Amino acid sequence: MSALDRIDPESREGLKVLLEAMPGGLNGIAEIGARRRKLSDTMREMTAHIEPNPNVSIEDRTIPGPQGAPDVAVRIYRPVGAEGPLPAVCYIHGGGMIMGDLQMGELSAIRMCEVSQAVFVSVDYRLAPEDPYPAAVEDCYAALKWMAGNADELGIRRDRLAINGGSAGGGLTIATALMARDRGGPALCFMMPFYPMIDDRNETPSSHEIVDLGVWDRSGNLEAWEWYLGGRPADGYAAPARMENLSGLPPTYMDVGDMDLFRDENIAFAQRLLQAGVPTEFHVWPGAFHASETFAPGAKLSRRIWAARLDALKRALGD
Repeated sequence: MSALDRIDPESREGLKVLLEAMPGGLNGIAEIGARRRKLSDTMREMTAHIEPNPNVSIEDRTIPGPQGAPDVAVRIYRPVGAEGPLPAVCYIHGGGMIMGDLQMGELSAIRMCEVSQAVFVSVDYRLAPEDPYPAAVEDCYAALKWMAGNADELGIRRDRLAINGGSAGGGLTIATALMARDRGGPALCFMMPFYPMIDDRNETPSSHEIVDLGVWDRSGNLEAWEWYLGGRPADGYAAPARMENLSGLPPTYMDVGDMDLFRDENIAFAQRLLQAGVPTEFHVWPGAFHASETFAPGAKLSRRIWAARLDALKRALGD
């Protein structure tokens, strides 16, 4: 049975639509600028029919970046009518460290903001290859510090700060939490990485198995890591799978599809979190490919994925 045949049939239809819009998959366009534009256009077309959510307000801000670096754009999502102070989540979009922007993760941020009644602060971090490691994670850490440092203005609770992201954003979620642990804060009550990109070594069975689905295959992952590292050796903040000590991280929810290239590195990382004493809920979703809940949002599998995530988020951020 081929990898494609093992994908949930409803989710496979979403993959088909994506590949019709982007023949050859995400790596079918060699030039990174053109690839970014095509991905952005495709995502915009796929969500054009969705009406704005009146229950969530959106504000764009620019905040100070890391020392000596440019300012960072953030987008703040707030549940309309909610009485503060509220929990808050630093939200980090995906894109393999080389693509993506604030718009890319907007629907997910809005959905989680509304359901959890928490403020979400989305980070427009710098991308490789123009800005290799550690630019992205330092931008995310700067945003987390800004969020905590401006809690009163933002109307958020300092004892209910969390961090979340998917794919590259999931890897940056873990890396930023590690920085917060090792640099003395901000304190996090919860970490929620979805199918995180965390291991530059690409040695697991699933990293060799997923080679031609067209979403996030082995060749694209190798290229992205090369660009992100920029010739530097990876440490535990670049590739969290390399971090020897995982103790002291916040309670974690993590998930991955069984047809995702990141499957095995995520399974190994979840096991290490548990062994380090970190309370961890981990799901492997049979039939799911990388970000399938984004590309096939109407599939029953996608609804199950989101139901589990939103339940975990509400439990973590509640009193």
